[in-house]
Amino acid sequence: MRWSVFSLFGLLSLFGASPFASAAGENYAVLIISRERLEVSTSCEIGIYLQDQLSGRLFQEQSTSFNLPPGNVSVRLKSLPGQAPGCNAGMLATPEQVIRLNGGEVRKFAIVGGPEGLRLRQVSLGYQ
Repeated sequence: MRWSVFSLFGLLSLFGASPFASAAGENYAVLIISRERLEVSTSCEIGIYLQDQLSGRLFQEQSTSFNLPPGNVSVRLKSLPGQAPGCNAGMLATPEQVIRLNGGEVRKFAIVGGPEGLRLRQVSLGYQ
């Protein structure tokens, strides 16, 4: 079987490898989103939408992380319906927040509540 250079590059890209990457650590960024009890008073589950796709769910005192390619990522937050009182499916998602991620970067955000609804606020990682 003969492999062309282009088919080899295509195969590598399927597995997340890029022959043009300068360093493996710069191919992705890490986005950490946490939900602290004191920041959001509702006990409803919160959905995290990346690029308008439900990508994560958080209850109080939970956090999640995403390995994402560098660039802009659109984030929306929405209370999800559940068994807790007051959690209904009628609540709209908040306006998008666009976060710029650079390769090799780790950024942490906390979910906070305010008059405009749920938002992300950048917080320190604590070890920098």
